[in-house]
Amino acid sequence: MKTPQEILAIAKKTIDTEAEAIANLANLLNNDFSHVVQLIIESNGRVIITGIGKSANIAQKIVATLNSTGTPSVFMHAADAIHGDLGNVQKDDIVIAISKSGNTPEIKVLVPLVKSMGNKLVALTGNIDSYLSQQADYTLDSTVSKEACPNNLAPTSSTTAQLVIGDALSTCLQEVRGFTSKDFAKYHPGGALGKRLYLTVEDIIEHTDAPKVSPSTPLKDVIIEISSKRFGITAVLDGDKLVGVITDGDLRRMLGKTTDIDAVTAADIMGGNPKTIEKDTLAAEALQVMESNSITQLLVVEKGAYVGVIHLHDILKEGIL
Repeated sequence: MKTPQEILAIAKKTIDTEAEAIANLANLLNNDFSHVVQLIIESNGRVIITGIGKSANIAQKIVATLNSTGTPSVFMHAADAIHGDLGNVQKDDIVIAISKSGNTPEIKVLVPLVKSMGNKLVALTGNIDSYLSQQADYTLDSTVSKEACPNNLAPTSSTTAQLVIGDALSTCLQEVRGFTSKDFAKYHPGGALGKRLYLTVEDIIEHTDAPKVSPSTPLKDVIIEISSKRFGITAVLDGDKLVGVITDGDLRRMLGKTTDIDAVTAADIMGGNPKTIEKDTLAAEALQVMESNSITQLLVVEKGAYVGVIHLHDILKEGIL
């Protein structure tokens, strides 16, 4: 049995080997990569990505990444393709075939079929002298000097290199298209990630009852307003103008300073220049404002006009953190 130190040494060697392989990919990039990006941008079809074995697993991940960043893509297993799934490939689709050796039997059968259909073929391979590379319209070189596997056999560095090339394609396509976080949100509406990208303050406060008092409101009524609305806060309005805010903390501090509370009004205890946020602001941004100011509530406004309160708990309930 290896010692803990020996196990860590093996892990670090694996990471170093793969990191070296990835770093070298930059030296292998050429104009074929740029042409592939332009080809996809100008295409009216989809990107069909195929492979077999571990390369098929990488193909599925690249397809998922492209779909989530605005490039319609489909995974097609190379073995299934020659047994009926080739029907997935439509006229304007671009086919990317992933294979470390570029000479697997399934790839050798599939390549001429794709070419006979007239589709552009891109090779993502670690062997630029392979059958796949020679037959392809463009080649993306993912050559690695060695696998991280101690026997230099199991796909490790090579599959990582394939994945990185796929990520490079995705990021380039995003940059060229001007793909924004709002675009990203369209494809990720579920879960915390989606909510951070599209949920606004207005979405959260839509059904809340906005607490408010006037500067002349007696203390008793201020307390009732804060308690009944359950935000721990109330806005102070002079007509329609937002002039201040009163929190639970303001009430406690006032009671610690005076015992003559009958004459106290909202104007006597309110804080001026309250923290506000526009209702069309992302809820995630509201959370950042709260965190940076060490507060748990914000008054919500629409073009300066008070419309409600957003509380930290409202944001947490939505799973945004």
